[in-house]
Amino acid sequence: MAYASGQLPTSDVDHTYTSTGLNHRKLLMWVFLSSDCMFFGALIATYMVYWGQSLIGPYPIDIIDVPITTISTFVLLCSSFAMVQALAATHRNDQKGIQIWLLATVVMGLIFIGFQAYEFNLFLTEGLRIDTNLFGTTFFTLTGFHGAHVTLGIVWLFILFVMGRKGRLGPASALDVEIAGLYWHFVDIVWIVIFTLLYLIGGFDSGPTAGLLIEPSLLAVPT
Repeated sequence: MAYASGQLPTSDVDHTYTSTGLNHRKLLMWVFLSSDCMFFGALIATYMVYWGQSLIGPYPIDIIDVPITTISTFVLLCSSFAMVQALAATHRNDQKGIQIWLLATVVMGLIFIGFQAYEFNLFLTEGLRIDTNLFGTTFFTLTGFHGAHVTLGIVWLFILFVMGRKGRLGPASALDVEIAGLYWHFVDIVWIVIFTLLYLIGGFDSGPTAGLLIEPSLLAVPT
């Protein structure tokens, strides 16, 4: 939406707009998210290409725990709702609401990361490492990069929470919260795709057909 000169919304009076009415910072965030979308698309495509081609186990069907990951996914989705409420509270200048909802988003993000750390540790215990097989390489790379994005979002939102505690968030700074919200919703959407492909569909992957199974000892390079 374009604004006439001198008619910018009060929540954005300190921000610069392009001739199309788009805020520079919001536009840059959309550009970043678009490039990040292509990045995750490449990782997901790589996972799909090597799907079911691991010659040795463990395979997804051996270690994927859908119920546990479903819980962490639900928590992450709830954090998106909390983020929406934080932005709404910012527009209302509800200082208590800003702090509560931002903190709730941070806590739920930490819970999600906690679940992921537990899962990674469980997989390592079961013998799956990033260099064990193709599944381990693609799985840890994809979920690891997503976890790094979530961690960055948690740090960003915690900084906003601290600003809220100091009374520095309100209608005039709603754009700061909105941009952080765009990023947070993005990592949530990416996780829905990852969860669907790696867990709900890929979790039943039992490896190559019996005729293609190879003993691990045969894969060793002679010295």
